[in-house]
Amino acid sequence: MKQIGVGILGFGTVGAGVADGLLKHRDVMAKRLGVDIVLRKISDLDITTDRGIAVPDGVLTTDSFAVVADPSVNIVVETIGGTGIAKKLVLEALSNKKCVVTANKKLLAEYGREIFDTAAANNVDIYFGASVGGGIPIIRVLREGLAGNDIEAIYGILNGTCNYILTRMEREGLAFDDVLKEAQRLGYAEADPSLDVDGFDTAHKACILSALAYGFQPELGQVQVEGIRNLSGVDVKYAADLGYRIKLLACVAKDGDEVEVGVHPTLIPFEHMLANVNDAFNAAMVKGDMSDYTMYYGRGAGRAPTASTVVGDIGDIARNLAAGETRYARGIPNYAEGKVSLRSAGDISSKFYLRFMLSDRPGSMGVVASALGKHGVSISALSQKGENGEGAPVPVVAMTHVAKSSDLDAALEEIGKSGVIDEPPVKLRVL
Repeated sequence: MKQIGVGILGFGTVGAGVADGLLKHRDVMAKRLGVDIVLRKISDLDITTDRGIAVPDGVLTTDSFAVVADPSVNIVVETIGGTGIAKKLVLEALSNKKCVVTANKKLLAEYGREIFDTAAANNVDIYFGASVGGGIPIIRVLREGLAGNDIEAIYGILNGTCNYILTRMEREGLAFDDVLKEAQRLGYAEADPSLDVDGFDTAHKACILSALAYGFQPELGQVQVEGIRNLSGVDVKYAADLGYRIKLLACVAKDGDEVEVGVHPTLIPFEHMLANVNDAFNAAMVKGDMSDYTMYYGRGAGRAPTASTVVGDIGDIARNLAAGETRYARGIPNYAEGKVSLRSAGDISSKFYLRFMLSDRPGSMGVVASALGKHGVSISALSQKGENGEGAPVPVVAMTHVAKSSDLDAALEEIGKSGVIDEPPVKLRVL
């Protein structure tokens, strides 16, 4: 049986999980795949801390570039993260004609074209199944299972930290800051949670999904990204009163020669499957022209789920190498670049949830209704949420029919200048 050597760069949470999986399941993978996958090297700056794994002698090293250059290593697994040394090592591995597996969505979203071009130039595979959704096989689905479909839209809950926070805000009526502190204590959130709660982790993943679905990967700086940091518990409660649950949603869709890619806190009806994805779980729903809606659900992060997908990618590449072939040397396709463009955020149409803190004086509601109507925004429902004290601003919630985002923004700007609201209005999309 042919042996395929693996070298892991990074011995943190995911790297240790991958090593554990390869060592524990070596025999069963050999029976399933017809190839013997051997863990040759693991590199990390810290090789003395006990990870709870019995690693064979001679496997651990502090020299990552030596792993990349080792002739016994056929597949390099990058679990370092970020875009610094990880990028250098991945490019070096590809240039040395090593196949690569990575879960690094930031690296792929920001430098994917350079990396995939290098893979193609050297005719080696690069797999990245764990870069979106952790243990969810959404990358494999788009590459293989739905390859014969025209993908109309993808909606994803792709960040477990945000989903955990939103779930607890709704269930327990807690404020964002309070849940965030608890999430950090439990290890669901990083000490600096910005990448997660400000939506950029989800945006990296949305860019990758766009490239796989449409052959078009937008620049991250062009994508409209809204996180949950400023989301009020009041709006979580009001949304629930209306029959909706708020989720941080990645939206990827194609309309003609334009692709929409964005990340937004979004109201989703209780009865919708995505509304019932709670806690730290992830899900992706795909609409194909032949398949219709399909949904993929599971743990989007963590050592075991992420390592499971990485090990699966290693197995695929090992089987390819044993057969003397490559399958994904071009990585993410770019067949539509120059043919489609990113749709302007202002041109996107949706239903919207609006909340105004309306001045308690005659005519205030009329000013709001008039401004919305003037800009072509139609209200489907309107309600006043309780009563404040004499002269205090009154919370008013409105649900719109489908409206163009730029039209709504123009109406809200006019309302803001009118003096009838005491703070900027809240605007959230509705799925």
